[in-house]
Amino acid sequence: MIALTNRVTGAMRTISADADGVFRFTDLAPGNYLLLAQGDGFEKVTRDDLRLDAGDVVTIELTLAPSSLAAAPRSRLPRMPELGPPVIAVAAEPASASYREFRRRPDAEPGQELVATEMLPPAQEVFLAMPHRWNVAMPEWNRYGRSGEYPFVRASHWWDPFNRNRLKGDLPIFGQQTFLNITATSDTSVEERRVPETSNISSAQPGSADFFGRGEQFALAETFRISFDLFHGDTSFRPVDWRIRVTPAVNINYLNVQELGIVNIDVRDGTTRLDAHAGLQEAFAEYKIHDLSSNYDFLSVRAGIQSFSSDFRGFLYVDDQPGVRLFGNLHSNRWEYNAAYFNLLEKNTNSGLNTFASRRQQVIVANLYMQDFIRPGYTTQFSIHYNKDDSSIHYDDNGFLVRPAPIGIVQSHEIRAAYLGWTGNGHFGPINVNHAFYEALGTDSLNPIAGRAVTINAQMAAAEVSVDKDWARYKLSAFFASGDGNPRDGRATGFDSIVDDPAFAGGIFSFWNREGLRLTGTGVALTSPDSLLPNMRTDKNEGQSNFVNPGIFILNAGANFDLTPKLKTLLNVNYLRFQRTAPIALLLFESPIHNSIGLDYSLGFQYRPPLSENISITGGAAALSPGQGFRDIYSGKTQFSLFADVRFQF
Repeated sequence: MIALTNRVTGAMRTISADADGVFRFTDLAPGNYLLLAQGDGFEKVTRDDLRLDAGDVVTIELTLAPSSLAAAPRSRLPRMPELGPPVIAVAAEPASASYREFRRRPDAEPGQELVATEMLPPAQEVFLAMPHRWNVAMPEWNRYGRSGEYPFVRASHWWDPFNRNRLKGDLPIFGQQTFLNITATSDTSVEERRVPETSNISSAQPGSADFFGRGEQFALAETFRISFDLFHGDTSFRPVDWRIRVTPAVNINYLNVQELGIVNIDVRDGTTRLDAHAGLQEAFAEYKIHDLSSNYDFLSVRAGIQSFSSDFRGFLYVDDQPGVRLFGNLHSNRWEYNAAYFNLLEKNTNSGLNTFASRRQQVIVANLYMQDFIRPGYTTQFSIHYNKDDSSIHYDDNGFLVRPAPIGIVQSHEIRAAYLGWTGNGHFGPINVNHAFYEALGTDSLNPIAGRAVTINAQMAAAEVSVDKDWARYKLSAFFASGDGNPRDGRATGFDSIVDDPAFAGGIFSFWNREGLRLTGTGVALTSPDSLLPNMRTDKNEGQSNFVNPGIFILNAGANFDLTPKLKTLLNVNYLRFQRTAPIALLLFESPIHNSIGLDYSLGFQYRPPLSENISITGGAAALSPGQGFRDIYSGKTQFSLFADVRFQF
C-alpha cells in the first residue's frame, strides 16, 4: 500500500501496487508531499521531501527491505528421518531500502529524465565530530621526495613559519576564537654616503679654506620591535570582532661625519653621535560595529596609535600616530573606505620613533577605494585630506630650531591646507598602471620665505606604466610637483605633502629620494630623507609644510628582475629638474640658478635566504651626477650612497 499526503492541506490518497509492483497517482496538486510505502513482511519507507511542481512527471523507483520481525517461511512437507535434524539457516545480510526519483517535463523527449539525488547515509556514518577544530593534525607533505622549504614536512625548525604556534595566532590562546599573534622584528641598517656639507665656522680640519667640507658620512641604526596582537575572530576571511594591538620599539643609532655642527648644534660634541630612544608605535583597540552583508562587508572603528597610509604609494600621508578611524567595505569588498582623525605626536629626531609630546597638529583623512573601476583589474581612489598645523616653537633633539624655520621672518605661524586627490592602481590588459593627482588649497599665516601670509594653490601628479615579461618588469614613470615662480607675491604654488614616504621612481634605492640634502647656511633642507619633494622645510617629521618651494620634475626608467625565487635586482635611472628656482635664489642670495639637478642612477637587490619573509636582506648603490642647477647650489662632486638593511622577523 502506498499513501501520499499533502503537507499543506493534509489531504491523503492511497493506492495499492499491481502484481508487477507498479502504482500511479494522477491529478495531483503541486506542493510538498509525504510518501509512505508499506507491505506485509517488509519495513515501511517514508519520504517527507517529495516535491511536485506544476507539469512535473515524477517516476519513483522504490525497493522495500524485508522486516527483521518477519518469521522465516516453514515447509509443510514431512522431513525424511534419514536427513537428520534440520540445519539452522544462517541469516543473510538484511537488504536495505532504496529510493530514486526521475523527473521530466511533459514536453521532454523520452530518456531525458533528471535523476534525483540518492538517499544519503546517516550523518554519523559520514562525519567525524571534532570538538576542537584547531587541533586537527596536519598531514605530512613530502611532495618532492627531498628536503627543502615546504609546509607540513616532518623535519622542521622552531623558526619555520609553517609550523602551527599558539603564540603566532595559529591556535586560540583561550576558547575557540580568541588568538594572540606575537611578532618580533630586528631591523639593522648601515650606510656610507657623501652629501654636500659646509666646513662651518669651527672646522674639523683646521686650515681648510674650502666653503664645502668633507661630506662623507657613516650611519648605523638598529631597531627592535615587538608586536602583541590579541584578537577575536576566525583568522580567515571574516573581519575580526575586536582587536587590541601594542607595538613598542627601541632604536639605537650611530653617526660619524667629517665636519662639526652636524651631529649637534654644539660643535663641542664633535663629529660622532651615539643615541638611543624607545617609542610606542602602535597601541590601539579595534571593534567591529556591524556586519553589513553576508559577504563579509563590515564597519569597524579603531582608536589609538596606529599605522596609516592614505594612498597606494605614500605620496601624501604615511605615519604612526594616535587617532580614531572608521573603516570597512561594501559591495562584497569591492569598495573600501576610511574616515580618520589624527592628533600628531612629536618624533624623536635621530630615530624617527614617537615621543609622548603633542605636536599641535591634526590631520583628517577620508578616502574611498573602488575595485574594478571602469574595467576589472583597476582600482581607483578618491580622497580628501586636511592638515591643521598650529603655530608652535620647537627645537629638535640635537638643539636645532625646526619650528618655525630659521629663515626670513622667524616667527611662529599656522597652516591650513586641504588636499583633493585621485589615485589609481591596477592593469589594463598587459599594461600595469599607477597614477596620482593632488590639488592643495589653503593658507599659511606667515610664510618665512615670502615674509607674509600666503594663499596655497599647488599641484602634484605622478604616473607609472610597466610591462611584465617572464621574470622581468620594465617600467617608465614621471613625477611632477608644481613650483613657485614668484616667492613674494602672496600666492604659494609650490607643492608640499603632510608626511610623505613615496615608493616611486626608485623609492629607497634612489639617491634623491633616500638622502636628505641641507641648504648650506640656511638651517633648512632642500630635501628630507625618504621624500621626492624639494620643499625647503627644516625636517619632514618635525618641521612645517612649506608651499614656497621650487617644485620638481622627475623622469624615471627602471627594471626589476626576479633572478631566482629568492633574489630580485632593481635598476633605476632618474632625470631630475627643478620647476622654478626663484625660491632657492632668494634664500641663497645667488642668481642665476639653473633648473637641471642631474642624473640619479641606482642598482639594488632584495634577497631572502628562506623563501618566507622571516629573513630579508636589502642593499644597493646609488649616485647623483650633478647638473648645472645642483652645481650652482653645491658643487660638481658626484654624490653617492652605499647601503644595506638586514631584517629578521618571527
